[in-house]
Amino acid sequence: MTDDSPVYVISVAAQLSGLHPQTLRQYDRLGLVSPDRTAGRGRRYSARDIQLLRQVQRLSQDEGINLAGIKRIIELENQVAALQSRVAELQQAVEGAAVAMRQREAQVHASYRRDLVPYQDVRHSSALVVWRPERRRR
Repeated sequence: MTDDSPVYVISVAAQLSGLHPQTLRQYDRLGLVSPDRTAGRGRRYSARDIQLLRQVQRLSQDEGINLAGIKRIIELENQVAALQSRVAELQQAVEGAAVAMRQREAQVHASYRRDLVPYQDVRHSSALVVWRPERRRR
């Protein structure tokens, strides 16, 4: 069972959150807290829903924020959480691509011929280099 498992009926959720069951119904109608539904359309609240109900109550009573403001706060918090999750996914993708690039780069470097000499710009050098290939003996 996880925090998202819908296990609490409305009366238990009301007791756990310290709210009246009618308040929970009102919050559901307003879209503040949307519990899961059973086949018979009964509400089932999860531990996460209970936490959200407590947060709504705290914002309303302690901070004096109206329900429309609370709904907007919840929406923005959900949006931030989704964006943070997406950023984490993208960071993993970038890290994976960087590892793949380093591996491919290592393969390319390993395939270099060892008799090649790096090019140096001769305009900045006054040295003269003569190359004489070794004759191969048969």
